[in-house]
Amino acid sequence: MALLQARGISKSFGARLILSGLDLDIEPGVRLGVIGPNGGGKSTLLRIVAGEETADAGEVTRRRGLVVAFLPQQLEGDERPALPTLRAARPDLDELEQELERVERELVDAGGDLDRLARLLRRQESLLERWTAAGGPGFEGRARALLADLGLDEDDLDRPTRVLSGGQRKLVGLGACLLRDPDVLLLDEPEAHLDVEARERMEHLMRSFAGAVVAVSHDRYLLDETVSQIAELAGGTIRRWPGNYSAYTVARELELQRQQQMYVTQQKEIARLEEAIRRFKDWASRVVDERHIKQARNKQRQIDRMEKIERPVLERRKIALELRPHARGGERVVELDSVGVEL
Repeated sequence: MALLQARGISKSFGARLILSGLDLDIEPGVRLGVIGPNGGGKSTLLRIVAGEETADAGEVTRRRGLVVAFLPQQLEGDERPALPTLRAARPDLDELEQELERVERELVDAGGDLDRLARLLRRQESLLERWTAAGGPGFEGRARALLADLGLDEDDLDRPTRVLSGGQRKLVGLGACLLRDPDVLLLDEPEAHLDVEARERMEHLMRSFAGAVVAVSHDRYLLDETVSQIAELAGGTIRRWPGNYSAYTVARELELQRQQQMYVTQQKEIARLEEAIRRFKDWASRVVDERHIKQARNKQRQIDRMEKIERPVLERRKIALELRPHARGGERVVELDSVGVEL
């Protein structure tokens, strides 16, 4: 059973239709990569699923108690350092701790009122159990360990997130998502702003995450390493393909070739029928014979009843040149030394 279902999702920006009656299920443990042309609605779909944006039509339903975490493309940062930013992702812990502090104050004020003391102690015990179950006692240690795993130095933890690099802010944002212990992790271009080492960490965390992952990405390497299904968004609708990105490209190319063959075959049949119609009409114009007219109409009905096969848009042939880097990205491309600029 799906954790989350989107049904009949439509979204327009002005006169431009972005999503058109789209359906999407997110199942437990799925690793889904969302691909499509720029401006095709991938980020919009993710924000609608995350509850960050509303659809013009359709609805998103979630399993009761489902926790969804969303990592957007851009994180601006603010004056808070990394640890308080991660703490803000768990407002439930703050609420429990504030309630515990309130109970402690009331215990001091209770004096010799034994009934009130007993009631407050039971309340305190219940709150402590909930706080412990939510991970309160070890939260800071877990947050520090997670940030270290993500590659942030100890010095970076005390700096405002607004002065961190885009990649560092992305990693802090990912940490905040993971500390919510989500059932579904939604990632919008998780590879953006990351260097090679940080991308490898991102890929590792995506693979090891226990819940469902849905990632919008243009990085074929990341999609090959982390996902088991591809969702292709085009023309406002979505289609899912099994396998990673490489498997998708092979399957899609084979399907396009099959569709091209079916299209050519159908066009030949239509041309044959149209030629027969032309002949029957020509004969009927020379010799008035109702049979020729009837046969022409029958052939036309055959054409009209056909389920027309669309001509596939085949990929433009690429130049037969492949440059293989020694390793994926990260090499020094340009080095400048003692450069000056005069205006």
